[in-house]
Amino acid sequence: LSDVDAFGAAVGIYRASVFLNKKVNIVVNEVTTSLRPLMDSFLAGQDKAEDIVIKSPQAIERADGSTVVVVVDTNRPSYTECQELLNKCKTIVVLDHHRRGNEVIQHAALSYVETNASSSCEMVAEILQYFADNVRLKGGEADCIYAGIMIDTDNFMRKTGVRTFEAAAFLRRCGADVTRVHKMFRTDMAEYKARAEAVRHAEVYKGFALTSKGLASPTIVGAQAANELLNIVGVRASIVLTEYNGRIYVSARSIDDVNVQVIMEKMGGGGHLNMAGVQLECTLEEAM
Repeated sequence: LSDVDAFGAAVGIYRASVFLNKKVNIVVNEVTTSLRPLMDSFLAGQDKAEDIVIKSPQAIERADGSTVVVVVDTNRPSYTECQELLNKCKTIVVLDHHRRGNEVIQHAALSYVETNASSSCEMVAEILQYFADNVRLKGGEADCIYAGIMIDTDNFMRKTGVRTFEAAAFLRRCGADVTRVHKMFRTDMAEYKARAEAVRHAEVYKGFALTSKGLASPTIVGAQAANELLNIVGVRASIVLTEYNGRIYVSARSIDDVNVQVIMEKMGGGGHLNMAGVQLECTLEEAM
């Protein structure tokens, strides 16, 4: 399931490919409510917008031996939008900021995995700066990449380094509008109440706040609830579980002394020291 960081990074790769006069598509199978305003903003500024974002069947149909596949924000084949493309295409590039697990994309021509980066969008923003002198991002594109950094750092509060702010400054110069991005991620009343409900029903166990109550979106709202739980005194780490389309999406967050990455890796997921997650195929009760 594509999140904001994955989509923002894909938008950056799209702009680099267009600069090189290459035909390029972004593969997204399902557009979540959190991704919709961002995607609409990006497509509004493009020519032939209806042909840019495609689904897996179209991607498989269009791909051939000379197609380059760029995977962003994951290095696991099973987490990609279209795993079949990895088998069909010879040239694969991986750009990711998550630590490698047991499952990894094989035979990549370039595998750039930078675990110190805050987000894939930060990495792509850096690449664009040094890609060519006259690469010009459109405002909607800069917004998408900036949004990926903003979400993955919880508004520049976590895992933020000097390079994160340099990437953000570059995007700001390219026309990213901070207010416009912020407005895209305002929640409606139902989502806000769902998040408050999740926090209200959280149980604290040995310093871990766990909740699985009433969240509709696994990507943004689940992460926001997890971040919010960290503001409670005595909570060392938070774990939020969201049921979505028959799967359980888990968002785990910590402040400093708990390594949630190790916990999520034991469950088949991964991430970073203070921010990790996993997708499970079981019931909500079993996940809890």
